[in-house]
Amino acid sequence: LMDCPFEGSIVALPTPFQDGHVDLDAFTELIDYHVHHATQGVVVAGTTGESATLSDGERRALIHAAIEFSAGRLKVVAGVGTNNTRTSVELARFASACGADALMVVTPYYNRPSPRGLRTHFEAIADASRIPIVAYNVPSRTGLDLEPEVMAQLFEEVDKIVALKEATSSVQRIRDVTRIDGLAVFCGEDERIADFMQFGARGAINVVGNLAPNEVAELVRCARPDGDSNRAAELKEELAPLVRDLFIEVNPVPLKTALASLRRCPSEVRAPLAPLEEESWTTLEATLRSRGVLS
Repeated sequence: LMDCPFEGSIVALPTPFQDGHVDLDAFTELIDYHVHHATQGVVVAGTTGESATLSDGERRALIHAAIEFSAGRLKVVAGVGTNNTRTSVELARFASACGADALMVVTPYYNRPSPRGLRTHFEAIADASRIPIVAYNVPSRTGLDLEPEVMAQLFEEVDKIVALKEATSSVQRIRDVTRIDGLAVFCGEDERIADFMQFGARGAINVVGNLAPNEVAELVRCARPDGDSNRAAELKEELAPLVRDLFIEVNPVPLKTALASLRRCPSEVRAPLAPLEEESWTTLEATLRSRGVLS
């Protein structure tokens, strides 16, 4: 059995766009920022990276650039999940050959496969690569909920699956997935990081770490059962307004607007996403200033 090769705060990176094109210079600057902060790894071409509107070539360029530029200084998790098994297999083969540390594979959206279809999908991806797989459950985006018993079965039957990114927020679900023996679980719901860690999760694949990397890494450490619960409660409270307002509109629209105000990433999003509403920006900007993110 493979082990999960990373833990802690793994930040989901946005994909910078300039005039409709991927801006690789801005992208490598984002990675550089995380190398010099407490982030332990990055996810490339996930939900925050607007993966659903990236072309195949763009996704490959981002994965390659992240691996090349981070040069082992950070773990790189390559988002290769699509709703087409063949496409995901080709991307997995590419990311594995490039030297990614792991693959993140979202459940196929729109198609709504049966558990048997899911197994076929994940097995094909596992067969095409040499590296571990993180299954990604985000029913609010995909229209398919990867139930804990189906996940347990996949974990048992597909040898390269080592972890789950769970983006649901019920305490019962957190409990159920963290009980799957041997599975590394990552929180995929920023407001629930402390809860996931208390139940024994391995870390958090998060959005808020783009703006507060040190605080998120510390929260992940302190919220563990053997951590510092008082400090975890303080950090959770400090981060709460930022987490709330980063999701004031659909991710990554608020995040990119916030990063643009810090001159770290253009605010441009790709249609059908639209720029942040003026009213939302007023709320987000006030939070950025009160949190000391924006001076």
